[in-house]
Amino acid sequence: MLKYIFNFFLLLISISGLAQDAKKKDSIIPKTTSYGLRFGIDAVKIIRTFQEKDYRGLELVGDFRLTKKRYLAAEIGNENKTVNDDHLSFTTKGTFLKVGFDYNAYENWLGMQNMLYVGMRYGVSSFNQTLNSYKIYNPNQYFNENSIIEPNEKFNGLSAQWIEIVAGIKAEVYTNLFVGFSVRLNKLITNKQPDNFENLYIPGFNRTYSGTFGAGFNYTISYLVPIFKTVSKVNKVNIKPKK
Repeated sequence: MLKYIFNFFLLLISISGLAQDAKKKDSIIPKTTSYGLRFGIDAVKIIRTFQEKDYRGLELVGDFRLTKKRYLAAEIGNENKTVNDDHLSFTTKGTFLKVGFDYNAYENWLGMQNMLYVGMRYGVSSFNQTLNSYKIYNPNQYFNENSIIEPNEKFNGLSAQWIEIVAGIKAEVYTNLFVGFSVRLNKLITNKQPDNFENLYIPGFNRTYSGTFGAGFNYTISYLVPIFKTVSKVNKVNIKPKK
């Protein structure tokens, strides 16, 4: 009986030694981290351009990894949007630029580059508005109709600035190819508008709804161009020799 027990303990010791050797081998695998420029497009604006007759838009996105968790980020684009409400029709054309940063809160496994991030943007937009038509309420309902005015009045030199709070994800679906989704909450800082007409739509900001707050989202497809890679320090497992 003692012989079998002794052999059993020898087997356990042998298995433990093999497991420690395997762990030691795994522990000395160097971990590489890619740093580079990631650029892409907002697919939502492309899809809307083909599906909506009153919209044309394009947005290019990009970011650059500064540290393990922090990224510089920017978006640039243009929009041409016609809004037809019950009492008002107008067209907005202009460009926008957003710059800021992202912080990745996701802890990646070895070799992964996914992101679950929050960030902030500072946005600026330069645009013009064209008042296509508007209705004037007619108190005399004998003819049961309102007056429609079509001034086609254009307002140039308009601009706006705002702050965006961003939250989103980016997933690597293939080597260096990413898809992502983000939501944005916007707060206007400055808003240059005509004296007799409000900026109801701002390129890059979206609808203002006669206020200072807005919201938006995007769905991006981007590609990472690695510029350099870093190798983390080897974390060896200290195994004390057993007598």
